[in-house]
Amino acid sequence: MESREFLPLKGNYRELIAFQKTECIYDITYYFSHTFLGQGDRTRDQMIQAARSGKQNIAEGVTAATTSRESEIKLLNVAKASLHELLVDYEDYLRVNDLEQWSQDDQRAIQCRRVCARHNESSYYREAIRQRNAETIANIAITLIHQADVLIYKLMQRSKQDFLEQGGIREQMTRARLANRKL
Repeated sequence: MESREFLPLKGNYRELIAFQKTECIYDITYYFSHTFLGQGDRTRDQMIQAARSGKQNIAEGVTAATTSRESEIKLLNVAKASLHELLVDYEDYLRVNDLEQWSQDDQRAIQCRRVCARHNESSYYREAIRQRNAETIANIAITLIHQADVLIYKLMQRSKQDFLEQGGIREQMTRARLANRKL
């Protein structure tokens, strides 16, 4: 990194697989909540808001990274926390409705992980879930939440590494100012 460039443009969050997965999670959750939860059920809005928060905080965090690694890491952590809240809601739904949460070694879970690893387009899931029951949709969402969680953690680790290598905005600004004086 050239020392005079202390405000580098960050990548487009829409290109991040983590963001794409959370968009899929949001679309699935929106459909699931409106299809399988009653209109007066508070969980409906809470699930949609948790899914939205997972997605939106990635966008906000990555954008904030231009001037604040701290904000980026905190917002990515909020995204993770929101997705874990949503995960528990899906697990609760399966449990209280006597439906099965697939174990990791269940063939359906293995197949689901493979499919979810290959597809990051929300249009794919919006079409696929229309032919699935509540149990299957919840397990697809759970799989995607786990995958997004790992990806967000990797983004946080990358941000930490960038901070260790480049410092914070104040350090970068000082280096750029000093380099400019030498010109």
